[in-house]
Amino acid sequence: MHGISFLGVLAYPQIDPVLVTIFGLPIRWYSLAYLTGLMGGWWWVRKVAPTLGVPITRQQIDDFLMWATLGVILGGRLGYVLFYKPAAYLEDPAAILRLWDGGMSFHGGLVGVTLAIILYSRSKQIPLLRFSDMIAAAVPIGLFFGRLANFINGELWGRAANVPWAMVFPSDPSQLPRHPSQLYESALEGLVLFLAINWLVFRSQTVRRKPGLLVGLFFFGYGLSRYVVEFAREPDAHLGLLAGIISMGQLLSLPMILFGGWLMWSALTDRMPRLLKDVGERKPAKTGGKG
Repeated sequence: MHGISFLGVLAYPQIDPVLVTIFGLPIRWYSLAYLTGLMGGWWWVRKVAPTLGVPITRQQIDDFLMWATLGVILGGRLGYVLFYKPAAYLEDPAAILRLWDGGMSFHGGLVGVTLAIILYSRSKQIPLLRFSDMIAAAVPIGLFFGRLANFINGELWGRAANVPWAMVFPSDPSQLPRHPSQLYESALEGLVLFLAINWLVFRSQTVRRKPGLLVGLFFFGYGLSRYVVEFAREPDAHLGLLAGIISMGQLLSLPMILFGGWLMWSALTDRMPRLLKDVGERKPAKTGGKG
């Protein structure tokens, strides 16, 4: 028994995960969330790049969209395989390719996009920290729509709860009223983080003088939001709480909180390591000669 006296529930708005079927091909809300996040992020990056003073052309922004897409998909899938179900996929490696069965990790996707940012900034000689700040301003758009898609799919629900807005999710075998934690994440990781970062983009001159501040805020803000919401989110059934006290999502978010806090401190105190400052910076051309 859960030991919870349920006071009532809010009706779960059952929405077909398949928006429409065209020539036998199902178009799912989940797929549209990824597409909207990537295209919305691309549009927003083009808008904030001049404000942040990032030395990048519109063509380069357009080209990076493909890099970001590959980073999200490959990183997200491999992250899920490694972090959440390594044993299952070791038994059936072909299942890794079955993306339509679900299974993506935000933390894995973040690693994939981070690698794409580093490689692209080096190849195009775009300052890494400024480039990262620009991308950080847009990433919450994808998080917002992605978590809404989780809600529509009726997956990744919350823990049993007696709050007035608790819901019974159709695919939950226990049929208990639960926190709609997907909506909590959509609001915090998506909307609130987007507003906080972009308020600084358009209202603060400091961010232009302190490269790395915005991406630090993103890491810190996402990590903290995810860590807090995990207290209301049901742990993965096959993992449970690690050591009985912490979920995998919280464990993966702790390094983000620490790294984001360190990045913000380094940016504000002008103590950013040269290793990060030099990536993508254009080197002055050598002059002179024998004389």
